[in-house]
Amino acid sequence: MDIIQKALAMLPGEIVTRDQEIIAAYTTDFRCQYTGATKALLRPRNTSEVGHIVRTCAEFGVPLVPHGGNTSYCTAATPSQSGDELVVSLERMNRVRDLDTGNLSVTADAGIILSELQRTADDAGLLLPLSLGSQHSCRIGGNLSTNAGGISVLRYGMARDLTLGLEVVLPDGSLYSELSPLRKNNSGYDVKQLFIGAEGTLGIITAVSLKLARKPSQTVTAFLAIDEIASLAEILGLAQVQTGESITSFEYISGTSLQLLLAARNELRHPLQSRGSHYVLLEAATASPVLNLKETVTGLLGELLERGLVTDGTIAASGQQAADFWHLRESIPEAEVHHGGSVKHDIAVRTSRLAAFIQAASEIVKRDAEGAVLSVYGHVGDGNVHFNIVAPPTAPAVPFKRQLERDVSPKIYRLAAEMEGTFSAEYGIGRVKMDLLERYGAGGKVELMRRIKSAIDPSGTMNPGKIVIP
Repeated sequence: MDIIQKALAMLPGEIVTRDQEIIAAYTTDFRCQYTGATKALLRPRNTSEVGHIVRTCAEFGVPLVPHGGNTSYCTAATPSQSGDELVVSLERMNRVRDLDTGNLSVTADAGIILSELQRTADDAGLLLPLSLGSQHSCRIGGNLSTNAGGISVLRYGMARDLTLGLEVVLPDGSLYSELSPLRKNNSGYDVKQLFIGAEGTLGIITAVSLKLARKPSQTVTAFLAIDEIASLAEILGLAQVQTGESITSFEYISGTSLQLLLAARNELRHPLQSRGSHYVLLEAATASPVLNLKETVTGLLGELLERGLVTDGTIAASGQQAADFWHLRESIPEAEVHHGGSVKHDIAVRTSRLAAFIQAASEIVKRDAEGAVLSVYGHVGDGNVHFNIVAPPTAPAVPFKRQLERDVSPKIYRLAAEMEGTFSAEYGIGRVKMDLLERYGAGGKVELMRRIKSAIDPSGTMNPGKIVIP
């Protein structure tokens, strides 16, 4: 009997699945670019069972791969092809443990789906600000493990900024538990921050406490056309000032990205009468019953038009129209798949340098990838742009994308580094970006990460082969 079978024999049979037909859904990554293998899937029902799993596997030296909603773009939740690792899914741990409306906080198991936790807050008249395209399938533990961003970072911050407390099973099976949802806690190192963005390499997050916000009583959504990308920062600044910092989202969509989408989805309609080279999807929200937010945004649009910063624009007349605007933004990745897929670059630079980055990176593609189609969009309010490259219709997609990854992507990453930016704004590192971290990571950072990994997980059994090798 090998060590994996010995470890499995010590676990409750109710949490062990060996059926490979069921397991198959947990061994291929979200983008279907990597398929691993495992002899069993473990689905614990509570923190105690997670601790039992980890202690047992630590005793036998069996590596574990934590698994959330499998929405990682970097194969962070996918086991290796060796079959020597066991997958631990927290999908059965989906309980809300505490909702404190007076404290504006919620505590829940890590396996709860993000949209369900949003609904819990909404039912209490509150708002969980974390909002992602994958929110109906991603799980909150995975969101914290990857420090998820999303469309509301501009106003509320990333997952890290919303986290008040964590419960984590450590690689030896012991428990770190600091779940109390305190706004102020200056009792030594802020240990929870180690596990946020660690992609399960330092332990398995089993529960979280998160900040909530007042539920908006007014939300106004606008779709704007602009000619000069260099005006993005000015438009954002003016919008923030005139709305009293009520802007929650400021999304950029290139004209080409919108064209790709409309070509792929004939049933969709362009929201504006006149076309632009660039577009902004802007949303403002307030809990105030006094401020007339629609009047404020209408005045903002008028001033933007008068200054020539915007060439056309419309304000959603209904919730359905606002949803239609967001559907356009959220469907762009689907359009890229329709056109053969894309080479993705998840870039962040200072918001003041974002337009310059897009322009310079576009010149690189124009010069070094003749015929390539740019699909550029993102959360530009926080400096994050998805700079994606689609193969031309006349070129075989797979070899063209390989050539892009080999010859063009390094130049784009180098440009981001020269502009003091990052190659990974919100997707994380996982297995696929470890070489980029080595090359472009902040000075001394990788070595510090290795020391932390070795100190907390000396046997290297927690999600091995991801982020950093100790």
